[in-house]
Amino acid sequence: MEDNKMKLCLLYGGKSAEHEVSLQTAKAVIHALDKNKFDIFPIFITKEGKWVQGPQITGPVEDVKYLQFPGDRESAANEIMPSSLDSGFDMVFPLLHGPNGEDGTVQGMLELLNIPYVGNGVLASSAGMDKVVMKNIFAQAGLDQVKYVSFIRSAWEADREAAYKQVEEKIGYPSFVKPANLGSSVGISKCDNREELKAAFEDAFRYDRKIIIEEGVIAREIEVGILGNDELACSVPGEIVPKKEFYDYEAKYEDGSTELVIPADISEAVYNQIREMAFTAYKSLDCSGLARMDFFVSPDGRVLINEVNTMPGFTPFSMFPLLWKNTGVPYPQLIERLVELGRQRYEEKQKIIHSF
Repeated sequence: MEDNKMKLCLLYGGKSAEHEVSLQTAKAVIHALDKNKFDIFPIFITKEGKWVQGPQITGPVEDVKYLQFPGDRESAANEIMPSSLDSGFDMVFPLLHGPNGEDGTVQGMLELLNIPYVGNGVLASSAGMDKVVMKNIFAQAGLDQVKYVSFIRSAWEADREAAYKQVEEKIGYPSFVKPANLGSSVGISKCDNREELKAAFEDAFRYDRKIIIEEGVIAREIEVGILGNDELACSVPGEIVPKKEFYDYEAKYEDGSTELVIPADISEAVYNQIREMAFTAYKSLDCSGLARMDFFVSPDGRVLINEVNTMPGFTPFSMFPLLWKNTGVPYPQLIERLVELGRQRYEEKQKIIHSF
C-alpha cells in the first residue's frame, strides 16, 4: 500500500508579511493529513525568498519552529531551486498567503513545470489578491459592493492633499484604508478624520505600492466557503463578530478577541442571495478548488460583496475549515477534497492541445 500513497509537497512560509500565518496554516494541514494516504514533503520559503526542503514528515508537528528547520535541523535541510519541484511530487499544496504565493506567482511557476497543485490558478489568484482589480471585476459582473477609490504611491506623493480630498468627497468617513495586495488584515486602518486618514495612507503604503480606500458601512460580516471547479458547493454561512472595532490582524490570529458564529443567524432568502452572489463572483474570477467569499449584510437586508480570499487560512482560528466542518465536511476530508479537485483540474488541462 505504501506505493499507492500520494507524494504531497507542502509550500509554506514565503516572502510576505503573512509569513507567520502561513506557518500556522502548514502546521494545521500537517495535523489533518492522513499519513496512511500521503507522504508529506515540506518546503519552507524564507522571508528572503530562499527555498529550503526539510525532512519528510511522518507524524504530527507540535511546534511551528520545526517547520522552519532551526538549530540542528539546518544541517538536514537543503536549499533548493524551485525548478526541482518537478522531481517526483504527485501534487503541490501552496499554503502561502499574500504576495509571492497567493497572488499567482507560484501558480504560474507550477503551470510552467506542468505540476498538479491545489487551489486557484494564475488568473483567479492574481485578480483575487489585488483588491482593486477584484472589485472592478465584481462591478463588471453586476455585484453590489461598497464605494471605493484607489491610489498608487507615486500619485499620492505627487499631490497628497488631492488624494485626501478625493477620499473625503467620494467616500467620506468612516473609511477603511488597505494595501491593495495583502490579506489577513495586515496594514488596514479605520479612519474617522483627516489626521487618521493621513496616518493610514502612510501605514498602508509600507506594504504595497497601491492602496484602496473603502466606504465604512454599518453591517454584519457574513462569510461562506466555496468548493469546486465547475460544479460548485456552498457552505453554511458564518458571521464574524469582532469584540474590537474591526476585525484586525490581532483579533484574527493572536488574541482570540473575535467570535465566529456558525451557522450565522440569517434568513433563508439572505443566504440564497449570498450563495448566488458568491457563485457569480467565483465564476467571474475563474476560481477553482476553493475560495472564501466575504459579504456585508446591512440592517435593511442589503447584501454587498466585500472580497474573496483565494487561499483562506487553515489555522485553528480560521473561518473556512470551520464553515465546512459545520456543513458536514470534517477537516481531513476537506483537505482530501481539495487535493482531488486539484487533480481533476490538472487532468482537464491535459486535454488541451498545443499544436494544430
